[in-house]
Amino acid sequence: MRITERDLERYLGPPRFLPETEAREPQVGVATGMYYTPVGGDIMFVEVSVMPGKGNLILTGQLGDVMKESARAALSYAKKNAERFGIPLEKFDRSDIHIHVPAGAIPKEGPSAGVAIVSAWYPPSPRCPCGTISP
Repeated sequence: MRITERDLERYLGPPRFLPETEAREPQVGVATGMYYTPVGGDIMFVEVSVMPGKGNLILTGQLGDVMKESARAALSYAKKNAERFGIPLEKFDRSDIHIHVPAGAIPKEGPSAGVAIVSAWYPPSPRCPCGTISP
């Protein structure tokens, strides 16, 4: 029996979809971090959107208490360093910040998530995406 590349899907099934491989292209507002669970850990993507609003911090995704603390710490860091980043401090009062960590219903904890959040939030310039990890 001879198996060619064209036969692979028939014998092995369709290719597995891995969201991590889809995000290899850097994007503005998205950073890669790590999290742990009771059975191990993985990488996660942190998505940050800033929009006109009233200074609200919106957190979505299955975030544990430590991740929520990291998000609040990231906001404090951003406010404290706003001048350094060239952002008027008043902008925080006129903007809502939405932080989303996808990955389905997997509860996530990551004490270093603040680094990924700030990285997604403050790329070097609005047109310069932050980097993602390499395979």
